[in-house]
Amino acid sequence: MRGLSGRVAFVTGGGAGIGAALAARFVDEGVRVAVVDRDQSAALAVARGLEGAIGLEADVADATAIRAAIAATVDAFGALHIVVSNAGIIRPAMLAKMDADDFSAVLEIHVKGTFHTMQAALPHLPEDGTGRIINSTSAAGLVGTIGQINYSAAKAAILGMTKSGAKELAKRQITVNAVAPLAVTAMTEKIRTDEKLAKLMRARIPMGRFAEPEEVVGTFAFLASDDASYITGQTICVDGGTVI
Repeated sequence: MRGLSGRVAFVTGGGAGIGAALAARFVDEGVRVAVVDRDQSAALAVARGLEGAIGLEADVADATAIRAAIAATVDAFGALHIVVSNAGIIRPAMLAKMDADDFSAVLEIHVKGTFHTMQAALPHLPEDGTGRIINSTSAAGLVGTIGQINYSAAKAAILGMTKSGAKELAKRQITVNAVAPLAVTAMTEKIRTDEKLAKLMRARIPMGRFAEPEEVVGTFAFLASDDASYITGQTICVDGGTVI
């Protein structure tokens, strides 16, 4: 990817799944990476396997913790160019049985977590055309998902924040985009390991399978690169054709 070498990225939810695969892809592209996760041991384990990476503990729902992690990244690397909000949880239940606390917990991580990360990064992102914010969303936010009204609401909110952020920050030459991936991760494990649910899900995916995390992170890398310098406010679905 053009222009990525030498830049600095901050990736939340980096301790596993798409976040860990993205950290590895960034390092392959010459990017120095802060791997951020509320599970400190997971963040450190990922970072130890990557040259030019550090592991940081932070809960995205805690604005103070995220500001401190951003500051630690800048202290360690001297700059910040790319911020990826990827942390997430699920608490599935049908609407009639959805617990109010489970509804709030999902919005706390996805919506407030994305807001905290975007806001904390702003004082540090350059205005020379290299500043990037990339948010993880989902098909759930675009078309809804049965049994995940909380997750669908959260991911739809991220779409709105992405568009609003893109309009606000365009004058500073900072791009804000979103990726809606579908991959083999802990968040899709219940669907993938339940024979009935897996069959139903595969029927919704024109390509008939889940991607490996490594198959979807190239889109994040592209949006972070100079090749995407004139793309902002967009959502790219990397989901085997689920949303067409």
